[in-house]
Amino acid sequence: MKRTLVALVAGLTLLTGCSSVEAGSPKADSSLPSAKVTLSPVDGTKDVQVTTPVQVTVVDGKIESVAVKSPEGKDVKGTLTEDRSGWTAAEPLGYGKTYSYSGKVVGSDGKPVELKGSFTTVAPGSQTRATLWPGDNQTVGVAAPIMVKFEAPVEDKATVEKALKVTNSANVQGSWAWLNAQEVHYRPEKYWPANTTVKVEAKLYGVNYGGGAFGKADVTSDFTIGRNQVVKIDNPTHRLKVFRDGQQTADYPASFGKDADPELTTPNGTFVVMSKHDTFSFDNPRYGYTNVVKKWAVRFSNHGEFIHENNDNAGNIGTNNTSHGCANLLEADAKAYFDSALVGDPVEVTGSITTLPAQFDWYDWQLSWDQWKGKSAIK
Repeated sequence: MKRTLVALVAGLTLLTGCSSVEAGSPKADSSLPSAKVTLSPVDGTKDVQVTTPVQVTVVDGKIESVAVKSPEGKDVKGTLTEDRSGWTAAEPLGYGKTYSYSGKVVGSDGKPVELKGSFTTVAPGSQTRATLWPGDNQTVGVAAPIMVKFEAPVEDKATVEKALKVTNSANVQGSWAWLNAQEVHYRPEKYWPANTTVKVEAKLYGVNYGGGAFGKADVTSDFTIGRNQVVKIDNPTHRLKVFRDGQQTADYPASFGKDADPELTTPNGTFVVMSKHDTFSFDNPRYGYTNVVKKWAVRFSNHGEFIHENNDNAGNIGTNNTSHGCANLLEADAKAYFDSALVGDPVEVTGSITTLPAQFDWYDWQLSWDQWKGKSAIK
């Protein structure tokens, strides 16, 4: 009985071995075309990012024709490789649209393959617009920050910040800092070198801001840093000095904010010229005046500080600090300084009993470099 069982097992083993050899490998179906086509995004993909590269690639064949069309029937612009083995879209897609592939590929065996399929792009809950300053072709002072402002709060600040790029002719490095959820600024560690050209690229279209919001459009700017001009105000001296490229060019008698009143003194800090006005109407009902019009007004803080003409205070200019925080100059001096000033010039104030908190625009230079870098969303 035992002997018979061994013989039976040996027979089965031989039979199985013979069957495996005789079966061989399955032969390729020669009726199929040789060309292999890959669509990216693949057919049926949903929520495609509008900046996703759209590509058609072919192995063992060539593209005879290809089109990617919007729902309106408009062709997406694209480029074909020299050997006709690939096609790539050359423009971004629109939000919330279904795009279709069409075209024809011919394999090395001469057999055609039809291109067909579709995909749908992401539909934002909202689209957020951004603005950029300085604008194209502007010339600004050496303390000018680059500012990107958003029309709604940004949730994913790090992703947005990664879409911002600054290059400049002096190869100066800087850092972005979020002043609040709707505003991010860029500045170098020290003042910009004079005569630097700067390019800003905010590639924000298609960027996911978080919370269902996406970037509405890219914004770019090419601007120039002008000559180096710095204003130095030392409260106790009653003098406002102007330095051009490190050399003093003007020394004006002035009257600054009241020395003993922390609410009215001209505060310590490094400020930035924000705007210039031939005339400006000053109003402060708390201190009993409205519609007081002065000439040659240069704002350097939105806390309320200006450099401006005040001939009505001529008796104190150069001897006493009697203003409510502004720098009062005689009219001729105010006009001379006004003509020399650029938005973005630094104004350095010392000798005051008060240092202004870093909370009033533009407070970029009131922070140390480490404090500034700490306000970046990219850690």
